Amino acid sequence: MAFRAFLLVAALLSLTCFHATASDPSLLQDFCVVDKMSKVRVNGFPCKDAKDVVAADFFFSGLHLAGNTTNKQGSAVTPVNVAQIAGLNTMGISLARIDYAPYGLNPPHTHPRATEILTVLEGSLYVGFVTSNPGNKLFTKVLNKGDVFVFPQGLIHFQFNYGTKNAVALAALSSQNPGVITVANAVFGSKPSITDDILAKAFQVDKMTVDRIQAQF
Repeated sequence: MAFRAFLLVAALLSLTCFHATASDPSLLQDFCVVDKMSKVRVNGFPCKDAKDVVAADFFFSGLHLAGNTTNKQGSAVTPVNVAQIAGLNTMGISLARIDYAPYGLNPPHTHPRATEILTVLEGSLYVGFVTSNPGNKLFTKVLNKGDVFVFPQGLIHFQFNYGTKNAVALAALSSQNPGVITVANAVFGSKPSITDDILAKAFQVDKMTVDRIQAQF
């Protein structure tokens, strides 16, 4: 019995240690501002010397400006991640402003590295996300000014301005570099293209339909 208990405790400890080593490490200093001149390649970005860090490394100006929504989707995203603020490196957060023309769409997409929490600043939006296989359950909500909605990490989601006035939203994301995969662009606009045979079978349509869709990307 004692030996079995020892094995159980050892197994639990090994699982605990595995979980600890598998998670992202905690920040080990006050900040790690990106050294854009470094040629070192790491998972993230190398730090510049702390004595060279200035206030501008933690600053961005521009979210008061509306994005250009004169495009096919009628939306524009203004990101504020580690590419815009070097001081966000290792902080695990970022922002984005999204502008929507009337009937503008932020098309179905995912953020592979972040959960998103969206706040509507102006207008109204129809938003939603779809759960993973095999359920593929759709959760939707109409949001008005001041409303907040959460999109879980990695799940396909969208926002649509169904109104006749412009809409604006602010999104906070749980990664310095959340990434974005727009479903239609990835599937029909990849370089090189995914073959007609694969897409026709996947979407249960003929090859001519696939060709027509791919021509849009």
